[in-house]
Amino acid sequence: MRAFVLDDEMLEALKYAADNLENSPRRMFMAQVVNALGRGGQRWAERELGWNRVTIRKGQYELAHGPLADNFSARGRKRAEEHLPHLLEDIQAIVEPTSQVDPTFKTTQLYTPLTAKEVRQRLVDDKGYADALLPSQRTICTKLNDLDFHPQKVAKSKPIKKIAETDAIFEQLHQVNQAADAEPGVLRISMDAKASIKIGLFSRGGKSRHGVLGADHDFDPETILTAFGIFLPAYAETFLFFTESKVTADFMLDALDILWPTLDERFKPHTLAANLDCGPENNSHRTQFIKRMVEFAHQHKITLQLAYYPPYHSKYNPIERVWGVLENHWNGELLESVEKVLGLARTMTYKGIHPVVRLVKGTYETGVKLTKKAMKFYEDMIERLPGLEKWFVTIPPCTA
Repeated sequence: MRAFVLDDEMLEALKYAADNLENSPRRMFMAQVVNALGRGGQRWAERELGWNRVTIRKGQYELAHGPLADNFSARGRKRAEEHLPHLLEDIQAIVEPTSQVDPTFKTTQLYTPLTAKEVRQRLVDDKGYADALLPSQRTICTKLNDLDFHPQKVAKSKPIKKIAETDAIFEQLHQVNQAADAEPGVLRISMDAKASIKIGLFSRGGKSRHGVLGADHDFDPETILTAFGIFLPAYAETFLFFTESKVTADFMLDALDILWPTLDERFKPHTLAANLDCGPENNSHRTQFIKRMVEFAHQHKITLQLAYYPPYHSKYNPIERVWGVLENHWNGELLESVEKVLGLARTMTYKGIHPVVRLVKGTYETGVKLTKKAMKFYEDMIERLPGLEKWFVTIPPCTA
């Protein structure tokens, strides 16, 4: 081997130059140095400079034929969804209908009662995957967490109570929602009202982001706002209606009337499927609510399908996820004015989409109801599902 004599300063300069280059320029620099040294240069560079001879040879090839592309992303094992392109979509279709938000709205995570083992089995049974081709249970658990579903934390979000019909209601709900999402001409919406928002310098259980002290008690708010939301699960779009009055059955239907021209123009549905909670103003035995729903169906010549979530399970209603995001969005803010509440609501995003926000003026009276005789007229125009009459109601566009 030839003897190459370079002083320490030159050796350090060569090392420094190589260390501050990357990829192809680095390899070609190393190759140029070795080529200049001549025979025995590779072994000397390996011993004195710590350069790998395989790297040097690759650099010599690049000097002769041009730089090579470094496709680092193609190295290693491919992700499961690259082998199974619809895997994440199918997992979401299985898990989302059974998921609920945190009842305290302290996090935007979704909790599901399905374990990774059960999700994997449903991929085989319901989606037709071959067991041998599916990734392991541990990988399925990782995908659930990547999709922001958290099966390991379900226990803290279990409902307090169940009624005898709960399981049957959920089974029917899943069928109604899947059919609505799959059938052209059917638009599914989710409707619900948020808890009242007291306007003023109140701490709301948190700290102000701006260092302004909030009052410990909210005895005398300037006004009270209540939000009613209409959410389109298939499109992740939200429409929020705020009022300083009460969120009554009439207010809910007025909000739907305001929104309807937009929905009709965009989707031209023949059926509107509504996911609802069994609140006092919109349950299926609230006479004024059913009356207004029947009038809406007849006026717009559309079929209405009302599908209610069972008691103590309202956090499964899709719009509750929007309320969770909104609560986290303005956490730490002092909601001292109506304009600030509306402004924060407009800047919130759910799945990257801003809601459409509107303040509805006017006063809505509570306690408006029909007599039994008057209600029978509207009851004859609707159809209730036998066995689950309170939870599933169909209102045709008109009576024959």
